[in-house]
Amino acid sequence: MSALEAEGLHTYYGKSHILHGVGLRVGEGEIVALLGRNGAGKTTTLRSLTGLTPAREGSVRLFGQETTAWPPYRIAALGVGYVPEGRRIFPNLTVEENLKVPRERPGPWTMARVYELFPRLAQRKGNLGSQLSGGEQEMLAIGRALLLNPRLLVLDEPSQGLAPRIVADVFGVVSSMRGEGISVLLVEQNVRAAVEIADRVYVLDDGHVAYEGSAAEFGGDEERVRSLAGASAGGWDVER
Repeated sequence: MSALEAEGLHTYYGKSHILHGVGLRVGEGEIVALLGRNGAGKTTTLRSLTGLTPAREGSVRLFGQETTAWPPYRIAALGVGYVPEGRRIFPNLTVEENLKVPRERPGPWTMARVYELFPRLAQRKGNLGSQLSGGEQEMLAIGRALLLNPRLLVLDEPSQGLAPRIVADVFGVVSSMRGEGISVLLVEQNVRAAVEIADRVYVLDDGHVAYEGSAAEFGGDEERVRSLAGASAGGWDVER
């Protein structure tokens, strides 16, 4: 059974037609990267999948259930953790208070385990969200999503604004989700970092799926990367 299957998504903002028949699939325990230029429709796709901006046409199935018309809270309760672009942590709450916000689902992920995964958060648990660095805020956003004990983790631009070394740390954590049996759908501008950890890739171009295939094959074709993902292909190297 797939974690996620979407077919024929048409999504609008008012009269603006953003997604044109988008379809994608994420298998259980699979990491899938969704790439494309700015404005290609990547974030809108995530919002359509998670019920934040429902598609007018098409279907979404999560873990075999038709969820196209479900509100976001029902989708989250099904086991979908969403880390939006910009992290969206609560700046006036402490790290620990931020981690207490989600309603925990039964499973292996607890606050203690999040602190084990991100020792920096344990050191800063009494600090306000506004006092954290960009990398710490990203760790907090991911940790908060993990407390839902998700079966599918949806990440929107986790490397945005982070130093290369922190990007490597964050992507190492994302890659480790495969071993936890968690499926991941990743929107990312850093093409090289994304294809290094992903199993498969979709590329959006002006609201259409322009490419679907193996991440390794895509990453090895620099001309294709540059033609489909645009300027994002410039971010090749991540320090290890």
